[in-house]
This record gives sequence, C-alpha cells and structure tokens, in this order.
Amino acid sequence: MTKDSNLTNRSLIELGIHSLNLQLKENQIDQLLAYFHLLNKWNQRYNLTAIRSPKEVVSKHLLDSLSVVTYLKSHRVLDVGSGAGLPGIPLAIACSNNEITLLDSCTKKTRFLMQTVIELGLTNVSIVNKRIEHYQPNYLFDTIISRAFSKLIDFARLTSRLRDPSGKLLAMKGVYPKEEIELLPAAYKVRNIYPLSIPRLEAQRHLIELQ
Repeated sequence: MTKDSNLTNRSLIELGIHSLNLQLKENQIDQLLAYFHLLNKWNQRYNLTAIRSPKEVVSKHLLDSLSVVTYLKSHRVLDVGSGAGLPGIPLAIACSNNEITLLDSCTKKTRFLMQTVIELGLTNVSIVNKRIEHYQPNYLFDTIISRAFSKLIDFARLTSRLRDPSGKLLAMKGVYPKEEIELLPAAYKVRNIYPLSIPRLEAQRHLIELQ
C-alpha cells in the first residue's frame, strides 16, 4: 500500500496546494473538492476526461491546472477548449478576482460547466458554447490559455485576434514541444518557457508563453 492511499482526497489537494506555494482559503479548498466530486460523478456517465482514478484526477487535473496560477497576473482570462473546465475552473477558484471565460464547442461539456458554476457559486466565470473560429466577444483578453488544445501554431493563429495588445498567450504542454516551436511562423515568438513541477506527478510539464 502506497503512502498516498492512506490520504483523503482533501488531504491530497491541501498538500498539493502547499507544494505549489499557493495561499488558498478554506472555502476555496471546499470548492476544489466539490469540483473534484462533480467531475468524478459526471465522468462516469458523460466521459468528460479519460482519467478515472480519483488520485490521478487530483494530480493530473486539479494540481496541474493550479500550477500556472503564478503566471496568471491578469484580469480577463480566456480558457480555450476548456473541456471539463481545465484549467479554467481551478483557476477561477484560486483567482477569484479574475474574470474567466470558458470556451468549448462540446455541448455536453459546457452543460457540465454550467452546472459546476451554479453548484460552486462561481460568480467570476462565463461559459461559451462555440468553436473558437466563431467566437466574437465584445472585448479582448489579457491572457488566453489552453491545455492540450492544439499545436502551438494553431493556438496562436486562432486566438491572436482575441488578445489585448499588451496581453499574452499561454499554452500548457507536456514534454518540451521542440517541433511545435520550430514550426511557428516569424510572426509568433516564444517569449518564455516555464518548466512546471506538479506534486505527485513525475511527467514533464511546460508552460509556453507566446507573443
């Protein structure tokens, strides 16, 4: 029996938050746990994510999403291809002063997101059920982020029109995406590459900042 098997899901979340050097209030941890339970419940019926193990949901979804909080120094954020709300929902919980828009073209997933927002009482989240190509907001975003949404070149081309001139594009990736970076046209440059360390996850994670 592993040491983690003796820990509750709440304890795993709390330890992960501590490892990421985040300062979250008790009610925020309550919201993360409530989201965790909703995700596991809906996943049994609607196949929202491929990950089924509760312990892996904590590390590969919740803590993975929270690992980019430090780089989210902006007010208006767009999560492209949000899916089951990753990273958008954990970020909305941790960054309650930010306005976060979750964009996804899959109706069953946006239905789950709407229910999640209601049950968690998230007042800083908007949900849009559209393809990125058809999305025409009335404002631009300070930060546009994606998690395994597409290749860097497609992410940049599809989202650049939605970014404020002083804003940034953030792509969450696994292993260092050398080939994707090399395929970027001259109009897009990699401003920063941040290696991410996820508690209880040995796999590589990187955050790519484009301009």
